[in-house]
Amino acid sequence: MGKTGKWEASIILAIRKEINRSRDSRYDHRLHALLLVAQGMRCSIVARYLGDAPRTIQYWIRLYESQGIKGMEESGRKGRPVRLSSQYLSVIAEALEKSPQESGLSSPRWNGKVLAEFILSRCHVSLSIRQCQRLLRQFENRSQTP
Repeated sequence: MGKTGKWEASIILAIRKEINRSRDSRYDHRLHALLLVAQGMRCSIVARYLGDAPRTIQYWIRLYESQGIKGMEESGRKGRPVRLSSQYLSVIAEALEKSPQESGLSSPRWNGKVLAEFILSRCHVSLSIRQCQRLLRQFENRSQTP
């Protein structure tokens, strides 16, 4: 399993899925993030290693500082429902390991517009170019984590 191994992205997705599987595992994940920050690691580095946004790590720190350990417990899932299933994320991760041309697209490089076209054609889900740019950054950060 090398740093750029072909199946690394799918392993990362499987681990992320396991972390998100239950309230307890998400709680443990938040505690691990806090522990790393408490030991002197910067929020941006913790976020990159754990696959979260730096603002999320900062939010968890503020919750902990205001509510203590109780603040790390999940109060309820908020926000918009996920549009891309883990199966689609695996398809995207696999495609991003190759050039867009190998996936039947005309562009030589991945960008938000090209990824949006790919997702629409393969997953039948319409995402904005900006959201696809976020996805690209997310997958790039995950593949760079040692």
